[in-house]
Amino acid sequence: MTLKTRKLGSQGLQVSAIGLGCMGMSQSYGPADEAESIATLHRAIELGCTFLDTAEVYGPYTNEALLGRALKGKRDQVTIATKFGFRIENGKQVGTDRDSQPRTIRTAVEGSLKRLATDHIDLLYQHRVDPSVPIEDVAGTVGELVAQGKVRFFGLSEAGAANIRRSHAVHPVSAVQSEYSLWERNLEPEIIPLLGELGIGLVPFSPLGRGFLAGDVKRAEDYPKGDYRHHDPRYQGENFDANVAAAAKVRDIAAAKGVKPGQVALAWLLHKGAGFAVDVVPIPGTKRRKYLEENIAAAAIKLDAAEMAALDEALAPGKVSGPRYGERTMVMIDR
Repeated sequence: MTLKTRKLGSQGLQVSAIGLGCMGMSQSYGPADEAESIATLHRAIELGCTFLDTAEVYGPYTNEALLGRALKGKRDQVTIATKFGFRIENGKQVGTDRDSQPRTIRTAVEGSLKRLATDHIDLLYQHRVDPSVPIEDVAGTVGELVAQGKVRFFGLSEAGAANIRRSHAVHPVSAVQSEYSLWERNLEPEIIPLLGELGIGLVPFSPLGRGFLAGDVKRAEDYPKGDYRHHDPRYQGENFDANVAAAAKVRDIAAAKGVKPGQVALAWLLHKGAGFAVDVVPIPGTKRRKYLEENIAAAAIKLDAAEMAALDEALAPGKVSGPRYGERTMVMIDR
């Protein structure tokens, strides 16, 4: 199948209905395999999965450079989203330090353009809100980059309601990227209604709960120390046991339909947008063609009202055990 497109926000951005998170090609989920990653990117383009998500901090820098090499001769076939906002010194991320000073944003964009081998970024996100820089200054700087043709559309990642509203008043926000899935429902009370009000799209990352909703999971200690899941609170101890039980409904519905649990989780997200009157475009991450093809096939899965309600209830807020991040990382979430 070839993916259809969806609009994202109210400024004219059109993207594939499912995107591809590229971070894991360079970090966090085991050793890199450049040949398979490039083959996966090329296969994504063949299947119409052309909304590609990266960031300067992935690596740092190596993920954008990978895309630049992989997309040689193919740039006009894809929509590239990248991000700025973490402090990087001597090629390394500096803890959880953030830096969205206007001069840093401009420098970051020049670096991203060079690594991506392109003259424009389709969607530029602030990766995390920087409490030391007024969001109006961030939005204004990105607006200048849009006027210069270096950026097409503006987005925010993990921003809270006040900062979304304030930045949108300075320069239109086309998309907010945030963790959202059956596994993580924190956006529903406040953020999603606001996105609907302002005409902003939602780009859920980790739509498979960092792999937990795909069904084939191990305890945290069974992953290598370099794998993000080794430290994920929801993969640890009693949390793991409780979450395996909570996710049983996803596995049951998948078995009844003859599909994969992860495909059901993605189909839930694609159906959910209609109920919220918000454009929803998930970006499951993978570095292998096999899983890319499974993810894209989720766009063809239909879930009826009873199935949606059963999934909503099984993984309702409070039924997933453990925080989504450790304390050190949670401090960067603007909620």
